[in-house]
Amino acid sequence: MGENIGASARAMLNFGLTDMRLVDPRDGWPNPRAVAMASGAAGQVLDRARVFPTLAEAMGDVDFAFATTARGRELTKPVHTPATAMAEARELTGQGRRVGLIFGPERAGLENDDVARANAIITVPVNPDFPSLNLAQAVLLLGYEWTRDALPPEPAPRGRRPDAEIPATRLEIEKLADHWESRLTEARFFFPPDKAPAMRLTVRNLWSRLPLTRGDVQIFHGMLRQLTWAGPGKPRQDRPDAPAD
Repeated sequence: MGENIGASARAMLNFGLTDMRLVDPRDGWPNPRAVAMASGAAGQVLDRARVFPTLAEAMGDVDFAFATTARGRELTKPVHTPATAMAEARELTGQGRRVGLIFGPERAGLENDDVARANAIITVPVNPDFPSLNLAQAVLLLGYEWTRDALPPEPAPRGRRPDAEIPATRLEIEKLADHWESRLTEARFFFPPDKAPAMRLTVRNLWSRLPLTRGDVQIFHGMLRQLTWAGPGKPRQDRPDAPAD
């Protein structure tokens, strides 16, 4: 289906893959539904896509090929998970060899004749009662495994983070804890006296456990200042801004 080809192009471009080869597309080529599903930038993958009448011709310059299939086969071949397959693919490309991934039609998958042309099989360890994957999902999964070692350990920030989103330092959290402990002491929160040390320790430990940002710290300071300024049960009053304790 054109929609599956377009969605696969999006999945490829997500991970920097652009060499798409189509074997005898069912609905002809070019296909407007594929373009619509590719959604913008991924259209460049479709623009570069090459169409071949047979799989053998599409694999003309491929040195090593993986066939993706969930069904058991009579053919004896190495069977990989996506992770181990892409680890081997990176090693092969590092040796200057061209690697191809073969995906079949979504409804029927690859035929045995197609699998016979591959060097190894990739099978995703999914629920055995429902092993079928959408074509673009399979492409996305292998694209992720292909680039996984090169991905950053956490999502890249969009532009410069505001100061309010920067994690609070240990000193900033210590000052916040001091501020609250001081005001809670004035309010006689730590009572009775024999339990006060343990209560102080518990509250201090609470602050150190929270993943606070600088913005969070300022909010907690401001909340406490307003509570102590207005007093319980009194309406909010305008007051001069005061620096954080």
